[in-house]
Amino acid sequence: MEMTNRKEEVMKVANESGVDVNHEGRYKAIFVCWVLGLGSLVAWNSMLTIGDYYYELFPKYHPSRVLTLVYQPFAVGTMAILACNEAKINTRRRNICGYALFFISTFLLIVVDLATHGNGGVVPYIGICVLVASFGVADALVQGGMVGDLAFMLPEFIQSFMAGLAGSGVLTSGLRLVTRAAFDKTDHGLRKGTLLFLAISAFSEFICIFLYAFVFPKLPIVKHFRKKAALEGSKTVASDLAAVGIETQSDQLVVRMSKKKLILENIDYALGLYLIYVITLSIFPGFLYENTGNHQLGTWYPLVLMAMYNVLDLVGRCIPLVKCLNLESRKGIFTSIIARFLFIPAFYFTAKYADQGWMIMLTSLLGLTNGYLTVCVLTAAPKGYKGPEQNALGNILVVFLLGGIFSGVALDWLWLIGNRSF
Repeated sequence: MEMTNRKEEVMKVANESGVDVNHEGRYKAIFVCWVLGLGSLVAWNSMLTIGDYYYELFPKYHPSRVLTLVYQPFAVGTMAILACNEAKINTRRRNICGYALFFISTFLLIVVDLATHGNGGVVPYIGICVLVASFGVADALVQGGMVGDLAFMLPEFIQSFMAGLAGSGVLTSGLRLVTRAAFDKTDHGLRKGTLLFLAISAFSEFICIFLYAFVFPKLPIVKHFRKKAALEGSKTVASDLAAVGIETQSDQLVVRMSKKKLILENIDYALGLYLIYVITLSIFPGFLYENTGNHQLGTWYPLVLMAMYNVLDLVGRCIPLVKCLNLESRKGIFTSIIARFLFIPAFYFTAKYADQGWMIMLTSLLGLTNGYLTVCVLTAAPKGYKGPEQNALGNILVVFLLGGIFSGVALDWLWLIGNRSF
């Protein structure tokens, strides 16, 4: 009910200002948001889905766990700094720099592999770790910047952006299966498929730079909400408006709510996001690669698990589009999040006693609930605030989200206790 009221409110304001939210760029904006969401995670999902290649090069270095652990401190640390200073940061420059860093780092992964001729060793592994750290910085730049920017627009924009994040997982999993199958019978086929896969990922990041810099800011509905945010005292949108020839000046004194008060008023949403990703990342991807045993699918087994997780994560993020299936109750959302702790014993006993079919089903359910609850939180939270507070809250929620990912990645190592190969 709260989300519906907020949507009706912003649509009423937009229509009163002469912008038809149903026609003037609304659906183009939703599509662009989806592509930008895809670009926000396609580089990192590429690293996860080529885990089979890195396990062949670095079998003793636990790449799925180590690379994820390298990635997260840089993402969380950078995001915390940005969230503390979000009101002073140029959002346009922040997002463009983030997508550009994704593009450069993905391209350099190809360079590192070509320079080392696909050989393993400590030096190439350290180089890959450095590039993964840059992914973490880029993720903080883009994800926090985009969620904060979209928080004062229509709820569908955030929903579409989050669906794009899940779409990146589906795309990378699908491409990885295709590229591996295409080169499976050739010499160095695994490496060739990986290089082609990384090249496609780098190109998608380049597309995102173009869309955000030249297409998204020119859409009428986007210009409207940014002008509205500027009049409410937001300084972060000035550069985006200037890029399309709109100069804004507001002399009104804007009294902003403190970040502490924002957190306290939305602590259930923030803590909920944190717990969603603590559970998910304590299982995905490390447990799926190293703790599920050997099955009939052989080396394809972890790739299938990754693909099923990503597909159902995308489905879960689309479910809230159906109003009767959208969970809006704050208590209901938080209770559902707490219930996900049951995944921990479920995965343990499934890996120990069940066959691969049950594991595939459980992994799919993990992805479905992850995507669904993430969208429910992020579309419901930034309500009843003006543009500057909505931008700040969006950044704060992403800090908790990334903090949950970091904690989950650290807890994932506990699965190795008692494992002799460790």
